[in-house]
Amino acid sequence: MANIEKLDSANSIVKATIENQDLEAKKDEIAKKIAKTAKIQGFRPGKVPVKVVKKMYGEDIKRDAISELVKKIIDDGIKELGVEEILGEPEIVKFDENDNGIDVEVKIYTKPEIKIEEEYKECVPAVEAPEVSEEEINKELEELAKAESQTKVADKEVAEKGDIAVINFKGYIDGKPMENGSAEDYPLELGSNSFIPGFEEQIEGMKVGETKRIKVKFPENYGAKEIAGKEAEFDVTLQEIQEKVPAEINDEFAKKYLGDENATVETLKEYIKNTIENRKKAEVFAPKKEEILECLVKKYEIDIPEGIVEKEVDVMVNNEAAKLSPAEIKELQENPEKLEEFRNKFKDEAKDRVKLTFIVDEIAKKENIEVSDNEITQVIYYEALMQGQNPQDVIKYYQENNLLPVLKMNLVEEKLLNKLLEDKAKGE
Repeated sequence: MANIEKLDSANSIVKATIENQDLEAKKDEIAKKIAKTAKIQGFRPGKVPVKVVKKMYGEDIKRDAISELVKKIIDDGIKELGVEEILGEPEIVKFDENDNGIDVEVKIYTKPEIKIEEEYKECVPAVEAPEVSEEEINKELEELAKAESQTKVADKEVAEKGDIAVINFKGYIDGKPMENGSAEDYPLELGSNSFIPGFEEQIEGMKVGETKRIKVKFPENYGAKEIAGKEAEFDVTLQEIQEKVPAEINDEFAKKYLGDENATVETLKEYIKNTIENRKKAEVFAPKKEEILECLVKKYEIDIPEGIVEKEVDVMVNNEAAKLSPAEIKELQENPEKLEEFRNKFKDEAKDRVKLTFIVDEIAKKENIEVSDNEITQVIYYEALMQGQNPQDVIKYYQENNLLPVLKMNLVEEKLLNKLLEDKAKGE
C-alpha cells in the first residue's frame, strides 16, 4: 500500500515497501511467462521448469519484477493523489534493499494549484493602439504594384538612373580580355549597385546604340582574389533602354495577390491596413510584453514542480555548454562540484520560466485563448519556407524532439499578451 506525502501542491513523495513475498510472487509470475516460450536445450518448448528459468535468467527476472512493482507503486500513488496526469518522469529518490524487502520512495510532480482572479490585468502597462493612415495604405499598395511590375521597352534615347539598360560588354585587365568578363543583352538596372562601384554611373547619359569605354577598379575585398583591387576597362554598348511599369491596381490585381476570386481593391486595402497595423503593434507591444511577464512572475507565488525545473536547467546548461571550449567542458565533466556550481547559475531563471508557464496557461484559459493544430502547422510551414526547408521535414523534427507542446505554449503566450495589450489600448 502506497503512502503519499504531499510536500506542496506540485511535489509529492510516494512511499512504499516491496515485501519479499510480493517480490518472489512477481518473479514466479515472470518466470512462468518466460517458461512458456523459452527455448532451452534438453527441454521441449513450453515444458521448461520454472526453477531452470529462474536459475538461467535470475538477475533479469528480478530486475523486471522490481520494475513492475515500482510502476504499480507509482500508479497507486497517482490514483491516491487524484490527478489525471503527472508532469515529467517520476524520480526514485530512495531504493533501500533490506531484510524486510525494498523501501522505495518516488517523487511525483503535478500541476500546481494556482488561483487567478483579475489581478493580472494590473501588470498590463498603458499602451496606445497604433493608427494606420490612408496615405500609408496607398504607399504600400503602390509598392505591391511595383513588385508586380512588367518590363517594356522605354520610349527614350538616353539612359537614366532607374532605367534598365540592356548592354553588351567586354572587360579587360592589363589589356587582356577578362575570363567570364563579357556578356550580351545583359539587363542592368541603373542604381541597383549590382555591378562594380562606378560602372552603372558611367552608363547613365549613354544613348541607345552608343559604345563607350568604362574604367573601374575592383574592390580590395572582391570575391575573386586574382582581380581584387585591380583596374579594369569595359567596352559597353547600350542596346536598349527598358523600364518597369507597375501593375495596374484594380480588382483583378487584388484577386491575384490575395488568391481570392471575391477580392476587390477595397479588400486588398483592408488586408494591407491589417498588415501595417500588426507590424506597428509588434514594434509597440514588444517591450511591453517583457514588462508584463516580469510583473506576473513577481505578482504570483506558486508551488513549482522540482523535476520540471531541473529539466529546464538541463536545457539551459546544454545551450550554454555549446558555447564552451572542449577544455572547459572536460573540466566540468571531471569536477562534480564545478558542474553543480555551473548548474546553480541557471536555477533562479529556470524557476521563473517554469513558474511563468503555469501562470500564462491559467490566464490564457481565463481569457479563452486557444491555439489550434492548424495554427501550429501554419507557423511551422512559414518557418520552413523562410529557411528554405521542406515543411514536412521540419514537422517531423518537431514531433521527434517533442517540441510541438513548447511551440504551442509559445503561441498561446504570444496571443495572450497581444490580447491583453489590445484590450488595454481599447480601455477594457
